[in-house]
Amino acid sequence: MSTAVGLLLGFALDRVLGDPRRGHPVAGFGSAALALERRTYADRRGAGVAHEVLAVGSVVAVGMLARRGGTIAVAAATWTVLGGHTLAEVGRRMADALEAGDVDAARALLPSLCGRDPEVLDADGLARAALESLAENTSDATVAPLVWGALAGVPGLLGYRAINTLDAMIGYRNERYERFGWAAARTDDVANLLPARLTGSLTVALAPLVGGSPADALRAWRRDAAAHPSPNAGVVEASMAGALGVRLGGRTDYRHGVEMRPVLGEGPAPTVPDLRRAVRLSEAVQAAAVLVTALAALVIRRR
Repeated sequence: MSTAVGLLLGFALDRVLGDPRRGHPVAGFGSAALALERRTYADRRGAGVAHEVLAVGSVVAVGMLARRGGTIAVAAATWTVLGGHTLAEVGRRMADALEAGDVDAARALLPSLCGRDPEVLDADGLARAALESLAENTSDATVAPLVWGALAGVPGLLGYRAINTLDAMIGYRNERYERFGWAAARTDDVANLLPARLTGSLTVALAPLVGGSPADALRAWRRDAAAHPSPNAGVVEASMAGALGVRLGGRTDYRHGVEMRPVLGEGPAPTVPDLRRAVRLSEAVQAAAVLVTALAALVIRRR
């Protein structure tokens, strides 16, 4: 019971308060992981595996101790690791800026959502980048932590956030991290297999809330997701594209280079109204996810 109630309370805290303004624990973990990297880095996969085990293992150990706090510990951990409120808020601010024609303001906001190079994107490119990131982060920032919280309580919540943060830090295929970051990227892929599919399923079911079709969302998922280089991002982005009736993918500019992504969904490229619809759908998926995972936590504990 404490896990289910804690997940609901933590989700409510994120809705009301958003991320902690100062001294965010996730930022603290990032600083600690960077300091650890100075000691563990070597251009080998084995070194990356050791780095992953040390960084994530230490966080899970803290979670094992903290879980003695019961409902309060689960609620605090849930609030700490969720980012759904901030995700939706940045999405709305992006839409406001693009609607007002303030491309510079939209470019300044984009790094809060993803690692793409905002300087090379026009208004339409910014809308597409924001929408794709919103779809992926609905899973990464809310659904996945809730799933791992339901499965493993406080250690699951904190451990997942550590895994996801390390992937964001070193899971790139560039010269420095091609081998060292391999373990971080693969661990994140495994950790998100179930959450991404729950996110996709909820997106399909809730598509009518934004004028979409569940059949179109499911069709896009089945047809297009496997072509994406990520086994998880393809699911959530394709189902979102189908639910909104837009086309995602194509040329994608990152700071480390350019990637050609497969086309996901059918229809026109996304516009500002589509970004607003995506924000609404994301918030609906997040709310449904906390109910599903709280129920799952009850079932797991009773068994």
